[in-house]
Amino acid sequence: MLLAIVAVALGVRVSYVAIAKAGPCHIRNHSGKIVANQPTKCLQGDELYYNAESNFIANGHGFNQPYGILFEPNAKHRPAADHPPLTVLVLAPVSWLSAHPPLSWAIHEPLRDYAREDRYAMVLLGTVLVGLVGLLGRRVGGETVGLVAAGIAAVSPNLWVNDGLVMSETVTSLVVVGALLCAFAFWDRPNLRRAAALGAVCGLAALARVEFVLFVVLLAVVVPATARATRLDRGAFAVAAISSAVLVMAPWVGFNLARFQDPTFISTNDGITLAGANCAATYSGSGIGLWALGPCTGNLDLPGDESQQSTAFRHRGLEYIKHHESRLPAVVLARVGRTWSLYRPADMIAFNAGEDREKWVTRLGLYAYYPTLLAAIGGAFVLWRRRARGALWVLLTPAMVVTVGAVITYGQTRFRAAAEPSLALLAAVGAVAAVEALRRNRRPATSDAVTP
Repeated sequence: MLLAIVAVALGVRVSYVAIAKAGPCHIRNHSGKIVANQPTKCLQGDELYYNAESNFIANGHGFNQPYGILFEPNAKHRPAADHPPLTVLVLAPVSWLSAHPPLSWAIHEPLRDYAREDRYAMVLLGTVLVGLVGLLGRRVGGETVGLVAAGIAAVSPNLWVNDGLVMSETVTSLVVVGALLCAFAFWDRPNLRRAAALGAVCGLAALARVEFVLFVVLLAVVVPATARATRLDRGAFAVAAISSAVLVMAPWVGFNLARFQDPTFISTNDGITLAGANCAATYSGSGIGLWALGPCTGNLDLPGDESQQSTAFRHRGLEYIKHHESRLPAVVLARVGRTWSLYRPADMIAFNAGEDREKWVTRLGLYAYYPTLLAAIGGAFVLWRRRARGALWVLLTPAMVVTVGAVITYGQTRFRAAAEPSLALLAAVGAVAAVEALRRNRRPATSDAVTP
């Protein structure tokens, strides 16, 4: 049955990409004249970086800024870490395979951007994610909960929309669910190998989205510390998990520290994010809690490498916070409210369109979100009543990270993507418990009705 649900999930995602992202996209020059037709729909926002960088790496150029070389072949390579590396590393083999035989014989890509291939790679990863949600649900609540959770994940617009985009959400969600599965596997049979596996996947989560470095504490420390074992063993498990996480992240962190002028660990994106989230346009009015590129960041052509530019932007954002501390509580509430669609949710319809999400998909996602959220709250209450509080902690950790990320940066429903699988699972727990309760309540009434 789970395989059938996974097949439905694949069909939904393939249909979305095939229809909504079909293109063609007109490429225009500065005068507005069409100079080419891209076979897939235009990439927008962060998609441009993930696609260009994965193609750049596939061509042997490494983690360097791809845009200058694309337009100026003789330009000097500049180190780049605009985003954590995992999504790019996942997509680079797709670009390489698409550019070489035998796949290149069947692929027609005039611009050789392989955006279509990247989208279908995300579709496959998103389909795998649905299967993992089913397995996680089975571990938490049994066979029925697993199937219902997988069913919700299969058709939820808030999940499948990410699988049509060339961005980090699908990869992040996949790694996050993998970390949750590792946490439960460790609790089932605590040992050093499983603790190390948990830490390694938590490290991968940080390399997918930087805020998930919090998993090293919320899962890699908390889960081993609560294992059914002696105090000495729990300490050894925690050390193994943390060490494994550090080992996974260390090569990328060391690479960045060696090639940038200012200290850079996972990404240089924090500077422009802070600058864009902290200015007059995002501290009041209809844009409160959002992010604004032009009004907040001003001139983007700053001197220095990416790390030095990030430092300048970070200083600008922190200075604005320092001088507007009285507005910060309201702004933070707006950020969290926007991320969880509890404050001006309709604003996201237009905002998301700038990130390649069709308006109709955002509307559909809102219609599906609120019933899922209510059912998930019910599911959390059920697990609490059943004293499955360890399981509840694990399932809520993505939501904790998402909320902390919104508090520090800005509000956006896209950031909620990694918590959507947990919402689907908790909603399944709540829905199954509600159905079982109704059945129990009906049995006595039926029995009384037929009693002479």
